[in-house]
Amino acid sequence: MGAIRARIRLIGLATALTATPLAAQQVPAPYTLAIAAGYKAAITCSAVFIGGRTQEQIARDELSGIYPEYDALVPTLKADVDAKIGLVTVAFDPALPPRRAVYRKDRGCTIMPIGAVALPAPDSDQPTAPAQANPAPWPIGDALPKPAHPKIDAVARAMAGAYSGKTTGIVVLRGKALVAESYADGFGPYTAQRTWSVAKSITGTLVGIAVKEGAVRTDAPARIPEWADEYAFNRRRQITLDNLLRMASGLHSDTAGNRSDAVYFGGTAVTEETVHWPIEVKPGTRFRYANNDILLAMRSLRAALGEARYKNFPATALFDRIGMKHTVAETDWRGNYISSSQIWTTARDLARFGLLYLDDGVWNGKRVLPEDWRRYVTTPNGPQPATGFGYGATFWLMNKVPGVPADTFSANGNRGQFVVIVPSRNIVIVRRGEDPAGAPFDIAKFTADVLASVK
Repeated sequence: MGAIRARIRLIGLATALTATPLAAQQVPAPYTLAIAAGYKAAITCSAVFIGGRTQEQIARDELSGIYPEYDALVPTLKADVDAKIGLVTVAFDPALPPRRAVYRKDRGCTIMPIGAVALPAPDSDQPTAPAQANPAPWPIGDALPKPAHPKIDAVARAMAGAYSGKTTGIVVLRGKALVAESYADGFGPYTAQRTWSVAKSITGTLVGIAVKEGAVRTDAPARIPEWADEYAFNRRRQITLDNLLRMASGLHSDTAGNRSDAVYFGGTAVTEETVHWPIEVKPGTRFRYANNDILLAMRSLRAALGEARYKNFPATALFDRIGMKHTVAETDWRGNYISSSQIWTTARDLARFGLLYLDDGVWNGKRVLPEDWRRYVTTPNGPQPATGFGYGATFWLMNKVPGVPADTFSANGNRGQFVVIVPSRNIVIVRRGEDPAGAPFDIAKFTADVLASVK
């Protein structure tokens, strides 16, 4: 009996001990503080050196109303900007190095890992000024004919906050003509902002260009080198590029629409974080919005294209070809494009991006995307979101919105970034924002109201 009681006591002790790690799995305050410091360093670096913004403006807009767990912390942390070498540091713990974000020409800003001291070698001695007007005629450049602006009440009302959120810029195209343009104080035609998840649609476009080049196929398994030595029966090796573009990989993630704070603000490399998530359902059987799927799609492009082609692929394959001269795609410290979120661009450049799709993948008479690529990215195939807009391949589908044509689709991003493309009406609508958490912009209503005004 004594031995039995002893075993019971041991079992009870083991139970108590195993309970401790469960509690310890909660995100500790020091890590939250480190991520908050990284958030401030990363956003400040990009907004200063790419967007040409001041720290006062950034505090008011880019760093206001952010994720609730960081919103109160970020203002307490001081960002030091070294404009000579393109470095932003944010101290957060006297026992650890400050969080560092370093700017490099044509690469934007890279947030270094928590605890990192060394920095990547700069590409130039000092940062260059943000790009200004391109004198070439619109749309390849910024020289605009005097536009005949129709009266679009919805634009003025959006700038005044009528559709909620904090609108920073709006551009409306009718065909190639820029028929409406408006900006909030501190923003303008050449002010770059973070795209957030609009970058996913840009990634889908880069995949399309690679398809046209014959470098990849969407129906083939994604080329993830980190999975190459797995057992053949591991279904991760069956995930296709199409599965990734449609948010249907079947991979586990923290939450639906998983945030990627470890990559975006913690400095963890894409190839350290995204490649290790396990599969939990058969690929192609579940829609689960996930940053990781798009990051893996871009990882697959890196493997398919090779290092030399991949290094400048977003710029040479897309941005330079369609006049997106104010757009920068950022990488992690291992050179992986963080193209689920970290592209910085202007409202006009996003209008150019929308125009490429309005013209069905043709720019200035030359085909950039494969024939029928627009149809591919706007055709739902397989599982769909349970509520809200439908989903194609990196683009959202606005085919069930009252007052909006059924062929309307959009690129959507956090804090109110939208590129709405309406082929049947020959219209592109770009809305930029710095919407605070809990105050989303009503893009469906705004789109319907703009379409009602532009005939």
